[in-house]
Amino acid sequence: MPETPARSLADTPAPGVDLVLLGGDIGIYALARAFHERYRISATVVTRKVAGPVADSSILRTVELGMDATEDDMIRALVKVGTDKASRPGGARPILLANADFLVALLAAHRERLSAWFHLPLLDDDVLEAVADKATFSTLCAEIDVPTPRTVVLDFAGGTAPDVPELDLGWPLVAKASRSSAYNAVSFPGKRKVFEIADRAQLVDLVEKLTAAGYRDRFVVQEMVPGDDTAMLSVTAYVDTRGEVTLLGGAQVLLEEHTPGALGNPAAMFTTDLPDVLDQSVRFLEHTGYRGYANFDVKIDPRDGIAKFFEVNPRIGRNNYYMTAAGANVAEPVVADLIEGRALPRMVPHREVLYSIVPWALLRRYVLDPALRARVRAIGKQATVHPLAYPVEGLKRRAYVLAAQANQVKKFLQHYPRPSADGF
Repeated sequence: MPETPARSLADTPAPGVDLVLLGGDIGIYALARAFHERYRISATVVTRKVAGPVADSSILRTVELGMDATEDDMIRALVKVGTDKASRPGGARPILLANADFLVALLAAHRERLSAWFHLPLLDDDVLEAVADKATFSTLCAEIDVPTPRTVVLDFAGGTAPDVPELDLGWPLVAKASRSSAYNAVSFPGKRKVFEIADRAQLVDLVEKLTAAGYRDRFVVQEMVPGDDTAMLSVTAYVDTRGEVTLLGGAQVLLEEHTPGALGNPAAMFTTDLPDVLDQSVRFLEHTGYRGYANFDVKIDPRDGIAKFFEVNPRIGRNNYYMTAAGANVAEPVVADLIEGRALPRMVPHREVLYSIVPWALLRRYVLDPALRARVRAIGKQATVHPLAYPVEGLKRRAYVLAAQANQVKKFLQHYPRPSADGF
């Protein structure tokens, strides 16, 4: 478990604030950056592999476990970090965060052990089970009149292929795992995060592949909501231990990633006011007794202009830096809640920013509406942010960001060479 120390920082870290992160993607770095911008602290990142997003950083300590590390290895590593008070500002009790559904589920499964050493902004087990399940999510939304796509649920719990009923959702339709934490455990040829299903034969074939792979959870089949990536919206929130929503903001997506394993992750978006969608998000959070960070995926249905809620992720989301860049630093609500123990007035973004991990020359290719393209270009000239492009970092990091952007061009040309009407 080699550990790389953080370089010394010119600014004094905020006393009593410390952060430990489980994972190693862009969203993890964005969280570390938010805490560093606000509190000048270096986070500790525990991950199987120290890959590009968290490598060679001056604001991180990294603990690399190896690709063969088990979930038990992760928990043991976290406990070791938690007990090492000498490495933390004033021996402070750290906040522990993860930014992948299966890792959130892992922390929740070991919350009693971990809570001895960490602040854990996690949902209660029953709430986590309900909201993280896309099938249950639709039911919860229906209870409070929050629109969702029409949904049919296929249950693989019995270990045999479920019957595929006659569907009136239209073709093509969308299929995805009800819980990504369960889906993460299986592998099969052609596995994707989200499937576009052209006809009944393709759906039956998918059911057979899932059964053969040993999938034992539910899969949701939904109507295809028309519209390309620019119809998608993202909402980020934090609910404190009092049940108050103390962070709330949204963005319009411009382009999503299109590689099989990352399909649907926003690659570019801009912050904007979404009053109705934000109100519905708060209604859902209050209705479910939600606590901690939340990230909603929503799409405007061009057939009726209604925003349809797809899911809520029980974490802050990979694209969270758009909030911090727009003036609502995502570190503040959890620190106020769990460390400072104070009520925080609701934080909302107050700047328009263009968040993008792709070059503008590539992005403009996928924004077809001239008025929207002009608006985005104007916002981008004022403020364009890349979560990894943090000025305090050194030359290696800057070179990595440039290489990562070039790689995005390659990936889009391979997996999504031209925009489509439905984003697939």
